[in-house]
Amino acid sequence: MLENLSALNLALLGLAMFSAGFVDAIAGGGGLIQTPAMLLTFADRNPVSVVATSKTAAFFGTTTAAIKYRKSIKTDPRLLIAMVIPAFIGASFGAHLASQISPGSYKSSILFIMVAIFIYTLANPDLGKEQIEKHSPRKLKIIGAIAGLAIGFYDGLIGPGTGTMLMIALVAIMGFAFVGASAIAKVVNATTNLASIIVVGLTIGFMWKLGLVLGVANLLGGYTGSHMAIKKGSSFIRIFYLIVTGLLILRLGYSLYFE
Repeated sequence: MLENLSALNLALLGLAMFSAGFVDAIAGGGGLIQTPAMLLTFADRNPVSVVATSKTAAFFGTTTAAIKYRKSIKTDPRLLIAMVIPAFIGASFGAHLASQISPGSYKSSILFIMVAIFIYTLANPDLGKEQIEKHSPRKLKIIGAIAGLAIGFYDGLIGPGTGTMLMIALVAIMGFAFVGASAIAKVVNATTNLASIIVVGLTIGFMWKLGLVLGVANLLGGYTGSHMAIKKGSSFIRIFYLIVTGLLILRLGYSLYFE
């Protein structure tokens, strides 16, 4: 099997990737599922390379969700450009810096971010119910560019929770409704994934064959999740998302500090 994985382990990773694509397409945060699953499976490998492999799979699901959202929800292409270009630049720099961080510090950073985003999500159940006109179009682009650069840098450096951070910026700061924010977030997140894959691939390398195989599962999850989000909205996924994320935080924390 790929990377010496048993059929069972490959199937479980595929399930994690499908679930991640499904959750990410609706509310962001798919990396909080797939990244810990990958890190636990490949505990003896460079975590930066493992995360890049995870991003390779995620790229397929995120791109699929972005295309489906774009077909159903109108978004301002100028705002997308204003966010996508800085996000790509930020992710490239972040991914380059990630290769210079010690594995232990890298995993601890992921755990810390997971906990912070989990608490924020739990404490704010009503974000994004309706779109609010908070800013002028020009100011919206400026805020979007800054958010794209900062969150892109984070995605290249750490990764998990990027979709959720984008959702928080788009909903809480920029005033978008949840589904509209998802449509924008998926395009930006696909861009940051691509930047990270390119940089890490050129500097460290990653398990690209495994990433492509798992990408099929993530693609199916992204398609299913975006279809359901457009049809039903996102509130139905909240409890599932919080439970899964909470369990993974406990598992990753245990592996870091008690094993």
